[in-house]
Amino acid sequence: MEIVDRGSGPPLVLIPGLQGRWEYLRPAVDALSASFRVLTFSLDDVGANPRVSPGADTQVGLYTALDPYSDRVASVLAEKRIERATICGVSFGGLIAVRFAAQNPTRCHALVLASTPRPAVRLRRRHQLYVSAPWIFGPLFLAETPWRLRPEIRAAIPDARARRQFSLRALQTLVSAPLSLSQMAARARMIASIDVEPDCARINAPTLVVTGERHLDHVVPAEGSAEYLRLIANARAVVLERTGHLGSITRPDTFAALVRAFTVDVEADPRVPPSHGFGGARQSAKRDGGRPGPTHGSAPTGRVA
Repeated sequence: MEIVDRGSGPPLVLIPGLQGRWEYLRPAVDALSASFRVLTFSLDDVGANPRVSPGADTQVGLYTALDPYSDRVASVLAEKRIERATICGVSFGGLIAVRFAAQNPTRCHALVLASTPRPAVRLRRRHQLYVSAPWIFGPLFLAETPWRLRPEIRAAIPDARARRQFSLRALQTLVSAPLSLSQMAARARMIASIDVEPDCARINAPTLVVTGERHLDHVVPAEGSAEYLRLIANARAVVLERTGHLGSITRPDTFAALVRAFTVDVEADPRVPPSHGFGGARQSAKRDGGRPGPTHGSAPTGRVA
């Protein structure tokens, strides 16, 4: 498995979403690596075979579908000899991050959930059709995606020329890092078969829930992501304005700034053990203009313009 290792500073593991390829998060990787040592990887490289039969009628059997991904995060940290890190999951990657944080409380310094599906998801009828035969309906899903995301991209990137450049880079990524429709469908079916709510109760890491604006996220409802505020003790939220589901890549600098501010706040909390190499976070945040967020434990909701 290829481990992408960029930047320097406090370690942060970035877990990609349903598409599975880290390349689709490249803008976020580039922005975050200005303040963090970013480690990421592609989910396609992870064997997603459950440890027990996927047909087992037990919650344990359902949970193990996520375990190979959680184990991969642990192996990345082990290979890089990092004891603790901030774990940041985007979309489907947020479910993996939740599972890892629950299983490895001493290794998760802080948790960031960006546009993460609700703990228990029921697929819409259209999506059930897509995942039932991805080799037939997958191209239709890909064809409709630009139209579905168009309002969000227009809001996040008002300049027409910048939007064209963003679309061109997205097309180049699609060519250079082709998607596996069958693996995407398998992950979508996995989302519909698990409930990570019990895991949320086991998380003790400071947690930040990042969403876009409710009327702009046409992939994961923001109110679903907000459930983690109720389920994870002392979690806090921030809304990245003028974005929906794609805020980590349409406004990557702003996304990186709020993650940086959150981790600086965590660093200042004496209740939280330091992560490996976390000493330079405060200086980086001040140099780049970041400011600490609210004190851990108050669980406020904020907005980032």
